[in-house]
Amino acid sequence: MVKKMSLDWSPWSLGKHNHVFVKFAVSLLLMGLAFRLFFSDSISISPVAEIPLLERTEAPENTIPVPLLERTEAPEAMITVTTPAPETTIPVTTLAPETTISVTTPASLATPEIGDHRPSKEKCDIFTGDWIPNPSGPAYTNETCHVIEGHQNCMSNGRPDSGYLYWKWNPRGCELPSFSAERFLELMRHKSWAFIGDSISRNHVQSLLCILSKVEKAVEVYHDKEYKSKRWHFPSSNFSLSVIWSPFLVQAITFEDNNGVATSEIQLYLDKLDKKWTDQYQSFDYIVISGGKWFLKTAIYYENNTIVGCHYCPGKNLTEMGFEYGYRKALQRVLNFIVTSSQKELVVWRTSTPDHFENGDWSNGGTCNRTEPFKDGEIDMNDVDIVLRNVELEEYAKAVAALGSDEEMKIKLLDTTRLSLLRPDGHPGPYRYPNPFAGSKGSAVQNDCLHWCLPGPIDSWNDLVMELVINS
Repeated sequence: MVKKMSLDWSPWSLGKHNHVFVKFAVSLLLMGLAFRLFFSDSISISPVAEIPLLERTEAPENTIPVPLLERTEAPEAMITVTTPAPETTIPVTTLAPETTISVTTPASLATPEIGDHRPSKEKCDIFTGDWIPNPSGPAYTNETCHVIEGHQNCMSNGRPDSGYLYWKWNPRGCELPSFSAERFLELMRHKSWAFIGDSISRNHVQSLLCILSKVEKAVEVYHDKEYKSKRWHFPSSNFSLSVIWSPFLVQAITFEDNNGVATSEIQLYLDKLDKKWTDQYQSFDYIVISGGKWFLKTAIYYENNTIVGCHYCPGKNLTEMGFEYGYRKALQRVLNFIVTSSQKELVVWRTSTPDHFENGDWSNGGTCNRTEPFKDGEIDMNDVDIVLRNVELEEYAKAVAALGSDEEMKIKLLDTTRLSLLRPDGHPGPYRYPNPFAGSKGSAVQNDCLHWCLPGPIDSWNDLVMELVINS
């Protein structure tokens, strides 16, 4: 039967004498047919949809075209790329061939400078913000800094609370880095700074000296007879820092002691600048200058060496001009000098500082016993501070307009008024002197609600200076 099937299947006829040969040929044919059938089945067992190949596209220099994964139910289908390189391969599960993204390689990334101190966010108004808790506390203490004057050394004088040390100024919409003493001294190598003004300027300089002392202690190289004007030197960077006592910025003859007790009216020459600072002006690279509260004192005004009026001088038969007139005239003279000077130093005008006397003022028992900052909207400036601030902003705007397009000459505004208004807790108060309540009961205690404890809120002014002058 098998023979018959083989003969019937075979395409030609064979003789009996070729029986063995026929069997051999049939076997070969059957084996070939089986091999062909088996191979055909092996390539068509289960049809699979083809995975289309991604077209090769021209990629920009230093970029890698990476297929963007479609969102699937399995979260592990996401791709995380950390440090891509041109030869990097990324396994994917579900590809969308028509969608690609470009990943920038490290070669095209902008590398910030070492020690870059600038905020990561966009620029904003650094003078509008809030005081926020700062658990790390101040950058120095009254034990690590030895240039704090006794009137501002609140902890040594016995102030019992310390909460006022744990706040930081935080502008809205951007970050304000803390002052970097190392970077400041490095950038100010062979440079000189001067703070010109009244006792608040001296207060500010002491704060800066204390922060810089973390890196290097300054050497005092000069002081005047009353120790009100001083100069310090930092040998490692050849940086010098000066404070010049000039509370009116214009020429003045005063008749009062260190406690502010006057025996006669101040003689104020509104059209003559104080030579104590103008004679040194061109020797400085950076200047922080300010005025303010001294113009509230009783004064007789001179212009062209002639009395033109006064501020608060009853019984003198003089025209009452008011402190606003005297302050505006003085600022106009000061700012005009700065604008027209051939020297190209950078000048920072600092606005005046509000006080926080309650239930009186400096001379009649005013106090400041608060222990926390105000929040925005909880306090308003008094009429006097509003007038001072308006004069400053108006005259500063005129000075900037007068500069025109002169890019070499620069003047900037350090607006410390409103942020200082929110810190009634930062003043020495009764702790202007050591152990103020150690005396007999009922004795009057003098409160200082104008100057600032060190360390204290005024330290944040240096963060602002760093941002305004160094980082801008």
